[in-house]
Amino acid sequence: MSTELSKTFDPAEIEQRWYAYWEENGLFRPERPDAEPFTIVNPPPNVTGSLHIGHALDNTLQDVVIRYERLRGKDALWVVGTDHAGIATQMVVERQLEASQDKRTNYSREEFVDKVWQWKEESGGTITRQLRRLGCSMDWSREQFTMDEHFSHAVLKTFVDLHNDGLIYRDKRLVNWDPKLKTAISDLEVETTDVKGGFWHFRYPLADGVTLDDGRDHIIVATTRPETMLADMAVAVHPDDERYKSVVGKHVVLPITGRRVPIVADEHADPELGSGAVKITPGHDFNDFEVGRRAGMKASDMLNMLDGDANVCQTADGLVPEEFLGLHRFRRDGVDGARELVVQRLKEQGYLIPHVTRDKEGNETEHDSEPRTIATPFGDRGGVVIEPWLTDQWYVDAEKLARAPIEAVKDGTIEIVPKAWEKTFFNWMENIQPWCVSRQLWWGHRIPAWYDADGKAYVAMTEEEAQAQAGEGVVLTRDDDVLDTWFSSALWPFATLGWPEKTDLLDKHYPNNLLISGFDILFFWDARMMMQGMHLTGKAPWPRLYLHGLVRAADGAKMSKSKGNVVDPLGLIDQYGADALRFFMSAMESQGRDIKMDERRVEGYRNFATKLWNATRFCQSNGIGASTTIAAPAANQAVNKWIIGEVVETKNALEQAMADLRFDAAANTIYHFVWDRFCDWYIELIKGNFDEETKTVAGWALDQILVMLHPFMPFITEELWSKQGDRPDYPLITAKWPEPQAEVDAAAKVEIDWVIALTSAVRTAKNEIGIAPGAKLVAFCPSPSPLGRKVAEENAPAIERLARLTQIHFAEAPGGAAMQVAAGEDAFIIPLEGVIDIEAEKARLTKAMETSSKEAKSLEGRLGNANFVERANPEAVEKARADFAHHTAEIERLEAALARLG
Repeated sequence: MSTELSKTFDPAEIEQRWYAYWEENGLFRPERPDAEPFTIVNPPPNVTGSLHIGHALDNTLQDVVIRYERLRGKDALWVVGTDHAGIATQMVVERQLEASQDKRTNYSREEFVDKVWQWKEESGGTITRQLRRLGCSMDWSREQFTMDEHFSHAVLKTFVDLHNDGLIYRDKRLVNWDPKLKTAISDLEVETTDVKGGFWHFRYPLADGVTLDDGRDHIIVATTRPETMLADMAVAVHPDDERYKSVVGKHVVLPITGRRVPIVADEHADPELGSGAVKITPGHDFNDFEVGRRAGMKASDMLNMLDGDANVCQTADGLVPEEFLGLHRFRRDGVDGARELVVQRLKEQGYLIPHVTRDKEGNETEHDSEPRTIATPFGDRGGVVIEPWLTDQWYVDAEKLARAPIEAVKDGTIEIVPKAWEKTFFNWMENIQPWCVSRQLWWGHRIPAWYDADGKAYVAMTEEEAQAQAGEGVVLTRDDDVLDTWFSSALWPFATLGWPEKTDLLDKHYPNNLLISGFDILFFWDARMMMQGMHLTGKAPWPRLYLHGLVRAADGAKMSKSKGNVVDPLGLIDQYGADALRFFMSAMESQGRDIKMDERRVEGYRNFATKLWNATRFCQSNGIGASTTIAAPAANQAVNKWIIGEVVETKNALEQAMADLRFDAAANTIYHFVWDRFCDWYIELIKGNFDEETKTVAGWALDQILVMLHPFMPFITEELWSKQGDRPDYPLITAKWPEPQAEVDAAAKVEIDWVIALTSAVRTAKNEIGIAPGAKLVAFCPSPSPLGRKVAEENAPAIERLARLTQIHFAEAPGGAAMQVAAGEDAFIIPLEGVIDIEAEKARLTKAMETSSKEAKSLEGRLGNANFVERANPEAVEKARADFAHHTAEIERLEAALARLG
């Protein structure tokens, strides 16, 4: 028995109520011990996070998949949790302390970590509450956190095992150092930005009276970072550069420090760039570090001239003048830094070569440097320039761990969708660098390593085990660093299921079935899960990886707070409902292509939900309620056979789209079935004929709609399902996926499609010629096909009601103005004498066609002008193209309308 729906669809009223019902009744993971498992894991959002539009896309796609598989009877598990987000979380808590004139260093490490846990308990659940608003059907009963006790155990065991396998080691290398956060960060957390800077040229004097072949007693070097010359250790020239062959192996004496450094031959030096000679600072430049190693320098001997705050410190050889010590690397707060003082001293000593410019009159002006735009690395969180810094850090041998994932993608064990991302994956994985996994933070998984007085490391799960390794009486000190957040989240697909313990959950749900993530974390997270999963478990974490695109602003620009074009998904949910936003995300997601935000489309999908709501109310008002059968009911009438066949075709197309991970195709399939076939045609065709067969078939078809649409629009479908019949023990979220057990009735399909084609043709023709939609007309069909005659006669009431054709004569039409329409093989002539003023209508159409022709010609000229296309802003060009297409289509439409009038 159905319950009457309210007149208006109000998303806010139903969303909170249904979500609470689902969660409280454990329906996100119903008890299905013997069912086939289906498992996905949620990319754990930062515990500091709040829902942004990227989360909305990512989690909508996951929820569509998990609800679909749950409806198909699977033991569907969607693992959910949050990431402790080392840097981000420590920053949040430190900012809170700063706001009250306090700071981290006023506390012990343990006291500060306690404050972070306190913040997490009080404020760390924002995004999980917001995911509920989106309708995400995650298994909240098993919510995880990467600092949970069992997860921390898995992280420490991974570190110890990888160390014992020779895959984690400690090394002195250059890292990306963030002087603001005072920690190493990964290459992936560095954002390169173009910054206006300078290019300085210096003379480095040759030592021991040596001269170049041209008689010069110096080598010219150029740099964008003059301050680093305080730690220069060589000058490099190309081995084939004839200008310098005679001085390779000789030395220069550096200005300011007086350091004597060798001239080395290395292909890093480009003979075509500047003087062809480059200064080498292996302790502060990644390329120079490799040059230094090739020249035989040990990392332990490379000079470091900066401390953790990027202030100048004394180098190991003690040659940095005292006036530089303590200066910041750059000018800051109006105070000159090391850069400015180095340039000043070199200028005073005659070693700076000025950059000379000439004005129009030929007057020369000297400048200290040549202006340059320089690609400069910034930390994505600290927001300051990254300093390549020589430190001791822990590294993972990523090259060895990458081998198994590379093979897995090559042999098809792991499928990347879209396939186009494979090339990027291989390029990164095959050139992967050692992964620096230590971070100089207090919040996170502390590295399980202890050191003796000589600096020897003992890696173990506990201090007792480390002590046993070191021997009795050896004093040990624990490593202060914590692990990179991505090190722990790489264990997410299996540590969340109990690993390293052998649990039933792990046995059943690992490997997972699918991972959905943004392409922007392919290397941050996805590749690292492959590496850790395959090494630690021997199995790929999932057979399929789906990478979606970004959500961009309406104009295609990347969203950013600075541009003011960020869209708040919660605001869209407040305005249009979660179902409309989810459907927009699904319909627009086309195999990894970026999505342009379009609020009008979201509003359109809200209208779609309203249309389904009103169609259900119409059904209720005519005695159409819930179905009592999974299989399609028996049907004799063509219209009912037809809608059953449409359900079968829609189900098959939807399943194929989901198998192919074509979310756009899946959403558009169910959209067009609901709007076009069911609401616009089936309901219109059965009006006035609500016999028992029709009510039974209509109720069944509506139920199939609610089930198939549920993954995309869970709230409205659950509400309509509950109101269509009394089925409290059978909520839609755990209903059965359609099994019509029926075939498409070809004869019924041809018949109803013929009626639809005739109706559509008449309506289009009326609209083109300006005849009122409700005007009743008479049609003539001189040579009907057997099908045309049969269908027209058997469906005369429907044709009169829908096409407004009061009568169809199978005879020749009278002379005079008429319009022609077609349905299948049948041509119909509809006289227009007395219906409209033929000459006035011809004049109107002709005038409209002339206007469109004039506009089209003008636009064609603009678009054919290379200057306009290349120089106008992209939005103007795009609008011109759209307008040209519109007017071209209008000309064709108006020509057809005139042709109809004869």
